[in-house]
Amino acid sequence: MASAKNFDDLLAVAQAERALADAHLSLDLALFDQLLHKDYIIIQPGGAAENKAETLASFRKGARHWDKASVDQLDIRLYDGTAVVTGRWSACGRNGAASFDYQARFLSVWVREDGRWQNVAYQSTEMPAG
Repeated sequence: MASAKNFDDLLAVAQAERALADAHLSLDLALFDQLLHKDYIIIQPGGAAENKAETLASFRKGARHWDKASVDQLDIRLYDGTAVVTGRWSACGRNGAASFDYQARFLSVWVREDGRWQNVAYQSTEMPAG
């Protein structure tokens, strides 16, 4: 049986994962800064790796705009201060002159540090339309 602490951590990680998706809609850089760990790394769809500073800089440019950004189908596994999350990411909007509308499966790793959950690693794989 899961302990109350584990249940609280599961809820906190799910809430953090959803807050990270919501931050895309408002491009809330302060929220991104709070939710992304100092060692954050994202593997982009083309294989390029971006750290936290590069990710925040790309948002500051203002070339990207999300009309929809959400996560669901979350499966969260806890391991002594680390959470491994798999789920589905759905997004649409514009990146410069190009529009995008896609769904992806993602793997997201969170660590609890200083009493809060922060995302330390993220990678997604686009799913075929349909």
